Amino acid sequence: MPAAKKKTEDDHLEETRARLLEAALPDVCFDGWSEETLKIATETSGVDEGLAKLAFPRGGVDLALYFHYAMDRKLAEEMAAAPLAEMKIRERVAFGVRRRLELVANEREAVRRGVALLALPIYAADGAKAVWHTADVIWTALGDASTDYNWYSKRAILSGVYSSTVLYWLGDETDGFTDTWAFLDRRIEDVMRFEKVKAKVRGNKLAQALLKGPAKLLDRVNAPGAKAEVDTGTGVGLPG
Repeated sequence: MPAAKKKTEDDHLEETRARLLEAALPDVCFDGWSEETLKIATETSGVDEGLAKLAFPRGGVDLALYFHYAMDRKLAEEMAAAPLAEMKIRERVAFGVRRRLELVANEREAVRRGVALLALPIYAADGAKAVWHTADVIWTALGDASTDYNWYSKRAILSGVYSSTVLYWLGDETDGFTDTWAFLDRRIEDVMRFEKVKAKVRGNKLAQALLKGPAKLLDRVNAPGAKAEVDTGTGVGLPG
């Protein structure tokens, strides 16, 4: 029988974070993602104070972000098992956004508190990064193979759709969040109309001539990890 794999420090930290999150969630609706909530969770879970500090160096905000990314991991797992091939592209995107919200439906107040916290100027960059990560998880699950500026534009647009849908969902009191799903469908329809306009512009010779310069510049933008083309002209290539 093969020996059990020895746990690393990262494994222990991950287990600690999971324990603290589980212990913290019941109190988040009262005290938010605060130092007080983390302190109570530390006491409740029996985690050593020093280890809790190591797990979440910035306290409550790191705990809130861990909650967000943990739900993103669950979403990735569910989308990997979902019959996405049977859906149209807009249905796949809607499925990703809807399922992400359904995963936290029982913790809506915790999400509300997290939105408020990450809207503060000091944490705005963390909030934007978290939303971008969710959009990236969805597009990656959908098999997005973009390597140019479309990699960024797809995630930027979906980040906007996701953010606005979250805010609408937080105030939705309809049964089964039916108004939220209708709102989501409208936002995706707006995006699809925009994509149709882009396609028409690409097919218009006059528009192609006018946009030739900007298009050349955009062609130099690469997705993270994508190999940049060698610049043989006098222009300056943008980083990937």
